[in-house]
Amino acid sequence: MGVTGIIILGALAAGLLYAAWGDIAARTIPNWLNAAIAIGAPAWWLAQGLPLWPGMAIQLGLALLVFIVFAGCFALNMMGGGDVKLLGALALWLPPLPLVRMLVAMALIGGVLTIAMVVLHRARRAEGQPEIPYGVAISLAALWVMANDILTTPVA
Repeated sequence: MGVTGIIILGALAAGLLYAAWGDIAARTIPNWLNAAIAIGAPAWWLAQGLPLWPGMAIQLGLALLVFIVFAGCFALNMMGGGDVKLLGALALWLPPLPLVRMLVAMALIGGVLTIAMVVLHRARRAEGQPEIPYGVAISLAALWVMANDILTTPVA
């Protein structure tokens, strides 16, 4: 990976950290941030030498599939709209196997986060249902996959 790729991944990492922080602070992930993450994907594709066919087409198809599946979760009131858009944008970046690893890690981290938020909600004796900042789970899972792929890639 060249310097350009490292800079692009650094920008994605910064965006993911901002998404997690924003979801904790305000329970929202801004549309402009999701759009920036999605728009950054083609720069990543070009930096990695991904061919138009089938490489870029596969990424677009994966992103559409992920967006449709999680939009269904949104329709069932299981997930927020910002989370769905963030997942769709991230699916543009990750090839199929890393995407599956990210989704599994997201589910595991999200489960732990949900349990922690429910316990905290009950300890405070708060009314209603707890709001889960799932953008934290999404961001941490994506950062883990990115770091794992970078740190385990041979240099030579």
